Amino acid sequence: MPTIPFILGPTASGKTAAALALAQIRDIEIISVDSALIYKGMDIGTAKPNATELAQVPHHLIDIIEPTQAYSAAQFANDANRLIAEILERGKLPVLVGGTMLYVKALLEPLTNLPIANPVIRASIEARAATHGWAALHAELGKIDPITAARLNPNDTQRINRALEIYEISGKPMSAWHAEDNSVHELPFTPQLYALNPEPRALLHERINARFLKMLDDGFLDEMAVLRARGDLHIDLPSMRCVGYRQAWEHLDGLTDKATFIEKGQAATRQLAKRQLTWLRSMSGVTTIDSSVPISPSVFG
Repeated sequence: MPTIPFILGPTASGKTAAALALAQIRDIEIISVDSALIYKGMDIGTAKPNATELAQVPHHLIDIIEPTQAYSAAQFANDANRLIAEILERGKLPVLVGGTMLYVKALLEPLTNLPIANPVIRASIEARAATHGWAALHAELGKIDPITAARLNPNDTQRINRALEIYEISGKPMSAWHAEDNSVHELPFTPQLYALNPEPRALLHERINARFLKMLDDGFLDEMAVLRARGDLHIDLPSMRCVGYRQAWEHLDGLTDKATFIEKGQAATRQLAKRQLTWLRSMSGVTTIDSSVPISPSVFG
């Protein structure tokens, strides 16, 4: 089976630069593993590769849906498997690059056959959240499914909603559904996982803070204003819950001043990086690379 490299890591760890360096010595195509880069018109705030970078090597799963649309981990797994096969048929090496670990899990591990969504129950949960707040619903989830609640951020409204919905539909917590899925999943390739992690941690935080300021200089708030002007977006869409976008929306609503917006945006990005690193540490077979220094592409095999 072919060996496929995955260049993973927290936000601002240098994944794109590492992949482009690898492209200098290998004939590759990049498959994005990023749940924010999928959206059209969301370029600056997602740190999407620029036109020059996109021209250097073929990229996939970038700009594939509108911000009004949804895209699941299962869809990613299907798309990634198809693209891997197509790229291999072209005689090139597919390289998966990004930091959405749920996508990685969906691709490398079997997905549980969870109950189909119920719009009525989902709307009822959202109504309860509007009355009591998502923190209260996260606490409610903690009583019926402490395993799932422990791995979800209290602000992760979409997944809290889904976990509560599954319990109300089936009477069985999501964690129990996952535990009962013992299916064998044979991959048509051998994954080679690399995690970029600049050390010390303070360096990663410096990069995150500096990149957020650069996004502002590049016109992030102007981009956000254009998105809001469309008229078909709202703050609870998955696209607008991307790190930075929710904080920018609140700022443009006049709920925060500029300094508070920057502070909250940087803090949310650091929290995202922390969750990404925690997930990476829980994965087996990962080679960690210190990306605080220039990376030789030869380390990727």
